[in-house]
Amino acid sequence: MPRYDAGLVRRRFLRVDPDNPLVAASLESDWNEKLRPLAEAQQDYQRQREHDGHISAPARRQQILSLASDFPQLWRDPNTPHRERKRMVRLLIEDVTLPKAEQIEVWVRFRGGLHKTFSVACPLNSWQRRKHSAEVITEINRLLDDYSLGEIATILNARGYKTGGGAEFDAATVSRIHIAYGLRNRYQRLRDRGLLTLTEIAEKLNVSVGTICRWQDRGLLRAHPYDDQNRCLYEDPGPTGPKERTLLSEPIYTEVQCEA
Repeated sequence: MPRYDAGLVRRRFLRVDPDNPLVAASLESDWNEKLRPLAEAQQDYQRQREHDGHISAPARRQQILSLASDFPQLWRDPNTPHRERKRMVRLLIEDVTLPKAEQIEVWVRFRGGLHKTFSVACPLNSWQRRKHSAEVITEINRLLDDYSLGEIATILNARGYKTGGGAEFDAATVSRIHIAYGLRNRYQRLRDRGLLTLTEIAEKLNVSVGTICRWQDRGLLRAHPYDDQNRCLYEDPGPTGPKERTLLSEPIYTEVQCEA
């Protein structure tokens, strides 16, 4: 551009009528103004050529070429600032295309014309990152056969399990998990095994609820807690179960040893 501008003013100066000295002087001044940036541009060009010539020296060229093999080491060097890594990427890569489907296809076009394609997994949503592992769900489902929610939380923590968010378990978390994943709770599982409620077993044995509780305390009935408040369901003792009879106004029981 400076050369073009200078040439344009020169042609105007050469066409001026000699009988118009004022016009000629003005055009000559413009010409001189345009010659200064042209001279500066030529000096910059010359300096760049000299710099390029210095780079072309064998030792310097070998130093630059060695960067190709040292690139991974330079990239991983903790002393390499992020701004330099960005410059390195801009120098190497022409563009990157990322079509998204079940996976992200990465199409990389390098400045030298080389193309490379590879796939990466789509990043997880926040709910997916906090999703509980299948191993935890399986373990909770197994433990619900024999333990309450609070007991399950204690067991999971003792075995080193963590929630999807990396926290420890508590009864409320275990409860939310068994509801979210449709796991049958301990009460339902015990009922499926034929265990009776407090009212049902009292009616079946034709005694009061208080008597059932006393028998439970003495270990005469097999009771299974189904929650952390120690509420229980009871196994049917059948015809060999405890009987209540009155003797001297005190209840006497035929003892049948059962595990609580």
